[in-house]
Amino acid sequence: MNILDTIIECKKGEVARNKKLVSLYELQQQEHFNRQVISLKSFLLDESKTGIIAEFKRRSPSKGIINDKSDVLDVTTAYIKYGASGLSVLTDTEFFGGSADDLLKARLNEIPILRKDFIIDEYQLAEARAMGADVILLIAACLTPHRVQELAFFAKSLKLEVLLEIHNEAELQHICDEVDLVGVNNRDLKTFSVDINRSIELSRQIPADKIKIAESGIDNAGTINIFKQAGFKGFLMGEHFMKSEDPGKAFEQFVKKLKQG
Repeated sequence: MNILDTIIECKKGEVARNKKLVSLYELQQQEHFNRQVISLKSFLLDESKTGIIAEFKRRSPSKGIINDKSDVLDVTTAYIKYGASGLSVLTDTEFFGGSADDLLKARLNEIPILRKDFIIDEYQLAEARAMGADVILLIAACLTPHRVQELAFFAKSLKLEVLLEIHNEAELQHICDEVDLVGVNNRDLKTFSVDINRSIELSRQIPADKIKIAESGIDNAGTINIFKQAGFKGFLMGEHFMKSEDPGKAFEQFVKKLKQG
């Protein structure tokens, strides 16, 4: 069984446990459930911003601990101060060291927030709404095209935007009307190898009405400029900043280089 299969099996048990602990009705009564959603699409189309979706991530299965010292509110506030177009917050605990509490803390910021997790059930979409997320992630590698459409449809009923993540040409068939944004992950979730050319190769085949986002393996401003030329509006980055002792400062320095061209 590969890493992704292991994560999904664990996620099935986690979702079953959470359903017993907190009912759908209880989620609907939480403070953020009916808040006005902030559009990531709009922020990414704002030319005055960087296009970077800056991620808060403590660890990963491939890299182990990345940063277990930095405070989520301090880091995400700095990301916004220096021009992030959105935030991504890991909420998976078992493999990435994240939590719903991390997203709730980041929610103090008025900016679109992506709940970064392995979504397999409608219940998790209601959880995302209750946490204060604006966008949810669906990963084509662990869902059928029909299941993507079902989950995306339910997300839209909750007024959440949908980011579909693909890794290869075969997964283009997962794109449906309910998907708002399509991300190409340069990291293969089954082997965790990185190939930054993956986004470029697939970009021409993504429908023109979908906002394109490049994910993983971005560690310099020049790469972002290459992606921009290929039509990408968003750039999901986390590890490059989080491995620094001061992720907010690392983000500030990166943005300065980006603006210098």
